[in-house]
Amino acid sequence: MNLFKIAWRNAQQRGLSTLLTTISLALGVGLVVLVLSIHGIVSDAFQRNATVGYNLVVGAKGSPLQLTLNTVYYLSQPVENLPYDYYLEFFGQEERERQLAAYGGHLDEPDRPGKFSLYTGSDSGGLVIPVCLGDYFGEYRVVGTTPAFLDNLKHGPDVDQPYEFREGRNFQTHSEENGFFEAVVGSRVASTMNIKVGDTFNPTHGDPDGKGHDLGFKIVGVLKPTGTPNDRATFVNMEGFYLMEGHAKPSEHGDEEEEAEADAEEEVIVVETDSEEAAVPNTPLPLDQREVTAILLRPSQTMFAMMLQNVINEGLQAQAATPIGEISKLMEQFVDPIRYVLLLITAITCIVAGVGILVSIYNSMNDRRRDIAVMRALGARRGTVMWIILLESGMIAVLGGLLGWIAAHGAIALASGTIEDRTGVPVNFFSTTSAELYVLPLVLGLAAIAGFVPALVAYRTDVSRALAS
Repeated sequence: MNLFKIAWRNAQQRGLSTLLTTISLALGVGLVVLVLSIHGIVSDAFQRNATVGYNLVVGAKGSPLQLTLNTVYYLSQPVENLPYDYYLEFFGQEERERQLAAYGGHLDEPDRPGKFSLYTGSDSGGLVIPVCLGDYFGEYRVVGTTPAFLDNLKHGPDVDQPYEFREGRNFQTHSEENGFFEAVVGSRVASTMNIKVGDTFNPTHGDPDGKGHDLGFKIVGVLKPTGTPNDRATFVNMEGFYLMEGHAKPSEHGDEEEEAEADAEEEVIVVETDSEEAAVPNTPLPLDQREVTAILLRPSQTMFAMMLQNVINEGLQAQAATPIGEISKLMEQFVDPIRYVLLLITAITCIVAGVGILVSIYNSMNDRRRDIAVMRALGARRGTVMWIILLESGMIAVLGGLLGWIAAHGAIALASGTIEDRTGVPVNFFSTTSAELYVLPLVLGLAAIAGFVPALVAYRTDVSRALAS
């Protein structure tokens, strides 16, 4: 009979003790694997979603991390708003004059290029997209922006996948049917809120439980799942966003404001909602009454990103943050320390389980002295007996480690749908992290240490005394 069979029979003779020790070790290993897997999922979710189709996020002075979390992940609260004329500083003279002519109001020095336009020339690949935040649709953020957000930005690991629609189309700046009030919802918003193309919703102001706006948006598109925070967002036409109550800032040019309000009262369209027909303004808000929460920037040349960030941050009005850099800082400062603490706790659990192996086998040695003496009398060497005890300890370690790994990944597989919905990271039973490769060798090493003391006792067993007892 080989040594493995002898070790297995010894473990079977102490069935209940072996089972409890194995379960204890499996729980410890399962906790370690879960911590490593969850950390990998969180890291992957933040880092892949920080890889967006733009280089910089520009917002009011404050915390760059808060700006990133608010703009990229729709977490936290907006810092402050920037005046619309700051947004126009990223465009050339022609676009500045065009917007002034189209929307009216007041703009200082419209007959010059914006001071940042050198870095963001749209003719050479630059991208400037405004974002307005502050409203909610249920628990989800309402993002006021332009059609360029969904038309020009990309997503995916290589940032090369365009946004696609499960239903409908992208919203338009102005349509004959819905005027300025069109919206597109993310896949999770559509499924959770049970809405579809053709439905109308009224955002709430400032809070999920805040006051609902009188003006509603018609849903014209539902996005396919992207695995990004945009699955949890509702995108509305920025022009309609400005026209809702509480979204226009007071104008410093009183006469122009009164004229704009008079024009808005005269020019309205009628939109059919689910309950009644509602009159909505059909005149856009003047430039000097507009604000933006953030600006998404992709400079015309990659090398301009750092230069532009420095120029913006040197000013007194705004800050520029790099999403990837801020998320890396978040991981280093907050997520990694938490992981280390959890790993320490689970490592202690594994050590306790290893001590359990030691105690379990050591306590059985008194009952097995005679068996060991018989083996020695039949010709077994001291080293052979010692190896049998070590193999028994190793078997418990391997079985407990495998059970723990299977249990942890089984739990991840059961929660895969929820994990993917909330983080955008697809996972399954075989989703692993590189750190998991070290778990089983460490457990085997722990088992070898735990089995060494009882193995040493077996090695020192006095044959004559054990047979005589």
